[in-house]
Amino acid sequence: MLTRPGLRLRSQPDPVATAVEADTPDRARWAPLDVGIASIATAVPEHRMSQEEVTKRAQLIFPRLAARGALYANTGIETRYSCEPADWYHQQRSWEERTAAFSKHAVDLLVDVARKATERAGLKLHDIDALVVNTITGIAVPSLDALLMNRLDFREDVERLPIFGFGCGGGVAGLSRAAQLARARPGTNVLFLTVDLCSLCLRAQDDSVAMFVATALFGDGAAGVVLRHLPRFGNEAPPPLASVVATGEHFWRATEHVMGWEVKDDGFGVVLSPDLTILLRERLATALDGFLVREQLTLQDFDGFLFHPGGRKVLECLAEIVDLRAEDLAHSWAVLKDYGNMSSATALFVLERALASGAKGRHLLGAFGPGFSAYFAVLDL
Repeated sequence: MLTRPGLRLRSQPDPVATAVEADTPDRARWAPLDVGIASIATAVPEHRMSQEEVTKRAQLIFPRLAARGALYANTGIETRYSCEPADWYHQQRSWEERTAAFSKHAVDLLVDVARKATERAGLKLHDIDALVVNTITGIAVPSLDALLMNRLDFREDVERLPIFGFGCGGGVAGLSRAAQLARARPGTNVLFLTVDLCSLCLRAQDDSVAMFVATALFGDGAAGVVLRHLPRFGNEAPPPLASVVATGEHFWRATEHVMGWEVKDDGFGVVLSPDLTILLRERLATALDGFLVREQLTLQDFDGFLFHPGGRKVLECLAEIVDLRAEDLAHSWAVLKDYGNMSSATALFVLERALASGAKGRHLLGAFGPGFSAYFAVLDL
């Protein structure tokens, strides 16, 4: 297991993963991606609520669980944003109502981050060659990227890639796919967008503990990133904010119960198990070690860590596993406090905050999602 002075992986190896790795031929380090991040933008909807107000409303919506309201104060969250006014969530909603709200508000937020990300990259919408759009909290057919094409003046020959199913890991997984697309097509400008409206998945008639906990954690948000192959940035373009050096992921079998959706008559039913942190403690170290070995890196090579803040318990668990201090995850904690868990977009909020703070050097960006999977990206800021 990889270690560094004062910073090491502390969990026990996963015996199953270890056995698999023992039978796997050694692989040379994959070629660097050499993809630059030209810009990043984030957005939230207009309705802002304090955690105190969310707590009171949750106790009204779920009276059977009202006595458990103290858990809302222990999330590390102070404020969150929702796409509908607070009273909207007190009523039972149909699939039709949720889908209509999702299509409207998701596209509105995507318009915002697409414009800002493109402008900050010094580009026009017509300069975008490929569009990658990720979500997990709603369904749209035509897909969100197609709906966005009807709102913004992209070229008609833009290549589109809609992504669904990565959940909270979608910000890092989607960024990785977009970076690989940029590297495969030198000279192209790839716009990666991700949006999740977690509030629309609140089901007032579902008084399960999982629904109550999810209501304590999740909010709405969107993010956008413009990527370009580094050798093709050109002298006329501003230097990249960061470069994507490597990406990777790890899938754990038979973990469908940890996180995901169950399709109900009136919407998505949340699947959220307390086994999540148990799985991370038992198996994340081996998965992260495998990624670092493949990339010929150690934890000592990193100047910072940017983990998706799934919640207070998740961040505390990650700090324990990687032996990090609270200040090592300061950007993750700050985003959790100000926005809650916005699913896929959250990791990019963390990256944006790190860049705005002037963070430099090699950073590990990480997130987790249903399946159950871990997603990693090595970034040079």
